[in-house]
Amino acid sequence: MASEEASLHALESLMTEFFHSCTTNERKREIEELLNNFAQQTGAWRHCLFFLSNTRNEYVMMYSLTVFENLVNKMWIGLAPQDKMEIRSCLPKLLLEHHKSVPYFIRNKLCKVIVDIGRQDWPMFYHDFFTNTLQLIQSPALAQLGLVMLKTTSEELACPREDLSVARKDELRKLLLDQVPTMLGLLTGILETYWDKHSIIASTPPPSPTSGECVELLGTLFQGSQYSKLLCQPMAALDNESQHLCCLVLECLAHLFSWIPLSINITPTLLASIFHFARFGCDLRAKAKSGSFISSTSSSSNGHLNAGTMPPSSNGGGRQSEGSKVDRSRLGVLAMTCVNELVSKNCVPVDFEEYLLRMFQQTFFLLQRLTRENNAHTVKSRLQELDESYLEKFTDFLRLFVSVHLRRIESSPQFPIVEFLALLFKYTFNQPTHEGYFSCLDIWSVFLDFLTTKIKSRLADRESVLNRYKDALVLLLREVLNRIQFRYNQVQLEELDDETLDDDQQTEWQKYLRQSLEVVAKVMELLPSHAFSTLFPILQENLDVYLGLRQFIVTTGTIRRLNITAENDCRRLHCSLRDLSSLLQAVGRLAEHFIGEIFASRFNDALAVVERLVEVTCYGSQTSLYDLETAVPSVLKPDLIDVHAQALAALQAYSHWLAQFYSEVHSQNQRQFVNLITSAVDASCPLITAKVPEKLLLCACHLMVSITLTVRPVFLASLPAVQNIFNLITENQTHRLPLEAHLLVCRALSNMLLLPWPNLSENEQQWQTRSGSHASMLAALTREYRMLRGTVNLTPRRPEMHDLKAVIHQTLPVLRDIVDSISGESTKSRQICYQSLQESVQVSLSLFPVFIQQPDVTDEMLAFFLTLFQALRVQMGVAFTGQILHTFLSLFTREQLAASILQEGSAGCRVVQKFLKILQVVVQEPGQAFKPFLPSILSLCMEQVYPVVAERSSPDVKAEMFELLYQILHQNWRYFFKTSILTSVQRGAPEDAMENEAQFTAAMQAFGQSFLQSDIHIFKQNLSYLETLNSKHKLYHRKLFRTSMLFHFINVLLQVLLHKSHDLLQEEITLAIYNMASVDFDAFYSAFMPEFLNSCQGVDTNQRAVLARNFKIEQDLPSFTQSVQRLVNDLRYYRLCNSSLPTGTIKL
Repeated sequence: MASEEASLHALESLMTEFFHSCTTNERKREIEELLNNFAQQTGAWRHCLFFLSNTRNEYVMMYSLTVFENLVNKMWIGLAPQDKMEIRSCLPKLLLEHHKSVPYFIRNKLCKVIVDIGRQDWPMFYHDFFTNTLQLIQSPALAQLGLVMLKTTSEELACPREDLSVARKDELRKLLLDQVPTMLGLLTGILETYWDKHSIIASTPPPSPTSGECVELLGTLFQGSQYSKLLCQPMAALDNESQHLCCLVLECLAHLFSWIPLSINITPTLLASIFHFARFGCDLRAKAKSGSFISSTSSSSNGHLNAGTMPPSSNGGGRQSEGSKVDRSRLGVLAMTCVNELVSKNCVPVDFEEYLLRMFQQTFFLLQRLTRENNAHTVKSRLQELDESYLEKFTDFLRLFVSVHLRRIESSPQFPIVEFLALLFKYTFNQPTHEGYFSCLDIWSVFLDFLTTKIKSRLADRESVLNRYKDALVLLLREVLNRIQFRYNQVQLEELDDETLDDDQQTEWQKYLRQSLEVVAKVMELLPSHAFSTLFPILQENLDVYLGLRQFIVTTGTIRRLNITAENDCRRLHCSLRDLSSLLQAVGRLAEHFIGEIFASRFNDALAVVERLVEVTCYGSQTSLYDLETAVPSVLKPDLIDVHAQALAALQAYSHWLAQFYSEVHSQNQRQFVNLITSAVDASCPLITAKVPEKLLLCACHLMVSITLTVRPVFLASLPAVQNIFNLITENQTHRLPLEAHLLVCRALSNMLLLPWPNLSENEQQWQTRSGSHASMLAALTREYRMLRGTVNLTPRRPEMHDLKAVIHQTLPVLRDIVDSISGESTKSRQICYQSLQESVQVSLSLFPVFIQQPDVTDEMLAFFLTLFQALRVQMGVAFTGQILHTFLSLFTREQLAASILQEGSAGCRVVQKFLKILQVVVQEPGQAFKPFLPSILSLCMEQVYPVVAERSSPDVKAEMFELLYQILHQNWRYFFKTSILTSVQRGAPEDAMENEAQFTAAMQAFGQSFLQSDIHIFKQNLSYLETLNSKHKLYHRKLFRTSMLFHFINVLLQVLLHKSHDLLQEEITLAIYNMASVDFDAFYSAFMPEFLNSCQGVDTNQRAVLARNFKIEQDLPSFTQSVQRLVNDLRYYRLCNSSLPTGTIKL
């Protein structure tokens, strides 16, 4: 005894020293090693039992419990039966004696250790484990402790970790399911008892302005419902201990509901009790009883409240009632968590559907309470006073209801869907936070998608369905539009951040506007005419303000000024311009609802919009509002630029409508169409200059690209404004546009000359004239670049090198963009493009060797060649393409490649990636033209690139290399397997006549090696490549693969599952194992499995026999998958058990 006390004092001082701020890391490591060694001793648990009984030091308690936890989870199987019995007896006694005096986290840890023992031994060796827990719950003095035990049991036994065999997991689940009625009955009883007990006290509430609240229930919602009266009862006035106990019950229920199936065990009485407590979250009137309170901040990390460790508050009534309010709202949050666990289940048995309807009725009673106005509170102020977590839970419920269950409930005569939408509307537009509002908009989006799908599937009664919801949709549209306008919602909108970008590269304001406009667009799809007639007048109103600004422009000499200076006028103008900008985006977003089948019926509306947009863009460009001086330049100038930019962007959105106008009605309305296009071009072209703000410049360029790409008017090149731009680009190289704008303008001009005109035959395309114009444009753009051919020596001097690089970096991106933009177009367009580019391509090839040591230039050049190979390889011809390939293959030596690859993330690395991409394009080319290059490409891949990347991460290069390898195999299968179609169908034909076997084997080994490495992206990519090769070419069935590789691959994939290194890919790996095994199931079961199990380390002969017996001989995928999962789980479990056995243990 004396020695144990000495050990305890020593341990206490060690623990205190370890956690002292002055202790060095080295000393901490020494103490840690000492403690670990102590814990590893046989019988250390006896000392820990003494420590737990005799210490008040929290660190010592936690250490002792950790020793027990390790013992139970890792060494229990090797412990003597009498020791196990002693531990099973002592720990529960310890819990009963000390649970009130120790801190809550010690109590919880001790509960978990006891539950871990139950997980191993119940019911065979620990038959009273569960009944003890139930008895604790039934004892009023120990109910809290029992509930903590029950919740821990649910957490640890219902979904146990992998340190149990599958058979034991299944057994535990079955045992727990048998106990579900008892558990739910007990918990229901506690909730009912406490509610009834405390409701009696509050049965005669004082009169209040809201006492008539229960009279006006939702239409037909509660007709005939026995629960309507229950829900209208006064709130129970729970004391703090009762609140605490009810919180624990609800926590237990929430976890139980996460795994028990929906069934009649979840009784109407239980549901009613949960909804009673859900009211605590939305009721602000009830006052708490006096007494101490437990703040929600004292809850532990796993949701248990801190019982018995907090002194009563002595700070007077104010603080106490605040704490009680916090605790009461926590009851509401927990009750809604229970409800959401039930509602999140998509699989609803028929006999539970009535319960589900009842749940929704009860929740919507709460929704009505939340959205009810009275003399004391508006809806918004009411929601602001509620706990944020409660509102989040309630919004989650609404989302789950609409997304998972609306299709079940919507047609029920007992469910008033329209009244529900009215409540959801009030709830949405009174949200106290932006996040809450966003979440509600998401719910409306889901509802609108549901409605759209329903209407598409029931076109016959489309009108009756729409009429049912029309009023709700009209209100929703109007309110969402109001919410994006400063005119109605300035205070909230000014709170939104419009500078900081989130992960989606959007500001908070942009996200707000985008989500709002998505809802507007979805309503537009359902009610097009109404939506247009709502939006267009508001747009007109704001446009009138903008168009009226011309009269306020004052010119003094060269300075133009906006003569609006009064602060109030400036503020009103700012709001109007911001609203106009938003409404222009709205109009642009709706462009898709005017094209296709509805073009003719909605033509006049669309024409009105486009004419207005053309008018406003022309006005902006003519008056140069972006160039005005204003009274508040930091606010009004960006507003004016933004409106102009949004008008151009909105007009661009209607380019598909203009294209349809051009093709369908241009013969009747030729003048009208020409005027629209001419005006749009006149609005854009003056902005294409370096003096214009970049935002406007880019919008103008994008509009020109859309007109040339989508609309393709035949008369475009003859317009004076376009000719001016052509001259600006081809002649004026000194005042260059910014690179992005320059690219876009060149693309637009190239499109205009290369793309076929719609509605005209081949003979009317004027290819000769256009080809000449295109050649002269590219000649002008590449003048300096083409001159490099004559001036470059093999060793240029430094200053010259800088100038040469600048020319290359200016020219090649433009050429690449032009080629890329016509890659999917007709052969004629690509032919003309290549003719114009031919000399520049040859110059590039001659410059390439000179810059091979300059990775930034090589990167740019290879990007250009990659685009050429992707788009114009046919036009370049086999001979020249071969010359390019030969040049590349000779320049990229192993040393050159290695030096580039080793600089991960550098330009050199990107060069190798692009080179491999070029080779991918080449090996995918059908026909025999490039087949002679296959041996050199394979050799480069396997002998030069692979050895460098094999043992390094190099994820980018590795991904491209394996894709190249896959494309070589996939597109050139007959390079390896000569079998013709005829021989493959003839019985008795020689199997798999094979060539280039060594290269095929090396490629397969490279794939296999990649499965032994940690990069999950490469693993996933390569596994999908093998699966595709099998589905397309029967890879796994080929004799060479089947006889010498198949079992190796299965073995590697099983080892990956065992090591859990790529757990995210479990399904894909198991499917691949199945596909490989299914080549010859007999061989898999009779040869591979015994060999695999015999080679498994860390398991004994009996365990191998059990593993083999449990791997059922099944040939369907679900059963096979189950067997693989069981094998992996049980093998890991056996290894865990065996590794923790003391040496010399005899297993029976």
